[in-house]
Amino acid sequence: MTQPDSPEGTGLTRRELRELRAREWAEAEAAASEEHPFVTGGTPVHGEPAPETTSDPFVSERPAASADPFIGVQQTRQPQRREEPTRAPAPRETRAQAPAASEREPATVKTSIGSFAAEDAHSSGELDSLLTTGNHVTGPKRRRRGAIVIILIILALIAGLAFGGYWLAQRAEGPLADFFGWNAEPTDYESGLATGEATILIESGDTGWEISEKLNDAGVTLTPGVFYDMLVDIQQNPNFVPGVYQLQQKMTAGAALSALQDPASKLPGIAFPEGYSVEQIIPVIASALEISEDDVRAAVEDPSAYGVDADTLEGWLFPTSYDYTPGTDITEVIQGMVDRTRESLAKAGVAEGDEERVLTIASIIEREAPAGEFGKVSRVIENRLDIDMMLQMDSTAQYGYGEIHSGSVFTSAEALADDNAWNTYVITGLPATPIANPGDDAIEAAMHPDNGDWLYFTTVNLDTGETKFAATLEEHEQNVAELRTWCADNPDNAGCA
Repeated sequence: MTQPDSPEGTGLTRRELRELRAREWAEAEAAASEEHPFVTGGTPVHGEPAPETTSDPFVSERPAASADPFIGVQQTRQPQRREEPTRAPAPRETRAQAPAASEREPATVKTSIGSFAAEDAHSSGELDSLLTTGNHVTGPKRRRRGAIVIILIILALIAGLAFGGYWLAQRAEGPLADFFGWNAEPTDYESGLATGEATILIESGDTGWEISEKLNDAGVTLTPGVFYDMLVDIQQNPNFVPGVYQLQQKMTAGAALSALQDPASKLPGIAFPEGYSVEQIIPVIASALEISEDDVRAAVEDPSAYGVDADTLEGWLFPTSYDYTPGTDITEVIQGMVDRTRESLAKAGVAEGDEERVLTIASIIEREAPAGEFGKVSRVIENRLDIDMMLQMDSTAQYGYGEIHSGSVFTSAEALADDNAWNTYVITGLPATPIANPGDDAIEAAMHPDNGDWLYFTTVNLDTGETKFAATLEEHEQNVAELRTWCADNPDNAGCA
């Protein structure tokens, strides 16, 4: 059997030609693996020469690998299939020609995430741009930016809710504001507000609560109980030395305690506040002069010894500070106090012979009226006297019964019913004598009362001293009910006992 002609005039059989092409392809693969092992993942073959280039148009040329092997991109051309020639070759002019390079199937660009485009669409120099721009932004960067945006939005929402809730709660009234303490009234002054002067008398046997009230009465502390509450909180029971102390007004409770424990704050001489009765003044004089209380009582027993036409010196011992020291004669001390009272009466324009009446009204004002309300209380007294209406002042009933120092604003039933010359719930008109020693302001108010038709008054808040006045009994009873409600809400206040 004769062999058919070899194709293309090579002198080789088709079988030999196929084997030759297979060897050439294998050599090309080996050479590419040696040059770019990261592209194919194979092991480079050392020492083998690069395969020679064939001019056979049917043999596909292996394209150059990527210039950057670390990108992991492989560019390949799809091998071209050609039709097997028939055993009888066609005439040369009709024989199929190998396709030109421009007519071959374009190569694709392959990566680990797939084929993007044909080689002729993206040159190898454009691969970096293709992988880092457009819709192919790397996933982790986008996720990080998204997470940051979400966190910022959440923080903004939390801040907005917190601010909005605070703004709303600050303007809310009722239980919510009370719960958070926004409506609570301050009970103590702030540091740095202390000003002026205030004199405090501490007597032997004074309790923490009594000193707390004295500090408030003198304008040292903001509320009557703040000093006492502080002593309870710090669990201290200081040993207060009796005497007169020079403090300031608008002090904190802590600053007041420090001043009362400082020996430099204790004044020499004698001093006592407005509204003290003679019985309260006696131990103060005795302590300052270092004599017995009996000696003082004996000295004040006869008012005429000091030019006073009255049954008692009650109301005539002016409340202020005196420089008398131990060794001073007691009669000199008492005469100096009486003379100071006459000065105040003369300044207020009190006519001679009317001193006892004015001092009696002034003493009631001193015991009944809070600061700033002296003129109104004086008017209530005058209005009642003008229509022969009982004064019905609790301070007078307490004085006549001997419970004026109880500290309560409410008078006992026994004191109200006791038949004595001072109980204005029993008698009509003024009590028999003054019930305390008034100061300049009370004497001035007794002489010049405010204008008004009031017949009643009562304090409705014992912490602030708020007092309400009324022209009718019905209105007054409503005010008294308000006081009782306040006391029910503040059962620990000594004035409500």
